[in-house]
Amino acid sequence: MAKIQKTNVARLLDKAKIAYELIPYEVDENNLAASHVAEQLHEDIAMVFKTIVLTAGPGKFFVCVVPGDEEIDLKKAAKAAGYKKVELLPMKELLPLTGYIRGGCSPIGMKKPFPTFFHSTAVDFEHIYVSAGVRGLQLRVAPADLIGYVGATVTDLSTPVEP
Repeated sequence: MAKIQKTNVARLLDKAKIAYELIPYEVDENNLAASHVAEQLHEDIAMVFKTIVLTAGPGKFFVCVVPGDEEIDLKKAAKAAGYKKVELLPMKELLPLTGYIRGGCSPIGMKKPFPTFFHSTAVDFEHIYVSAGVRGLQLRVAPADLIGYVGATVTDLSTPVEP
């Protein structure tokens, strides 16, 4: 088995002495959905969280981490962050703002720390998965450790997706 390259995310967690596991998966460039990642990991999609960056206007950015099978609720996200109206960060702004690309965006180690909110179900699990900062690599970590490390607020942020 090939040695997994440590990402900046892994190095930051090592430094903070937080236990985690790096789990590689097969990337499908045409399907960056969390459902694909969950299938590759053979895990419940509710444990595979996606990192979404939102904006309330110039210079007003924050991060939401929601279960892979749910859609971010912009009204709930705005309320959590203390804004009236928010929108998804345009894709072309993701890399310059965070240092991450779509499908590889992690709540850990962005270029600047942003206010971060985790969906309330994260704490229901012994461990959850988030991106390790690159496509093809997930981080398996205890939610309390991760939430504490990024200084996140836990709140309801999403709406279940209709099947």
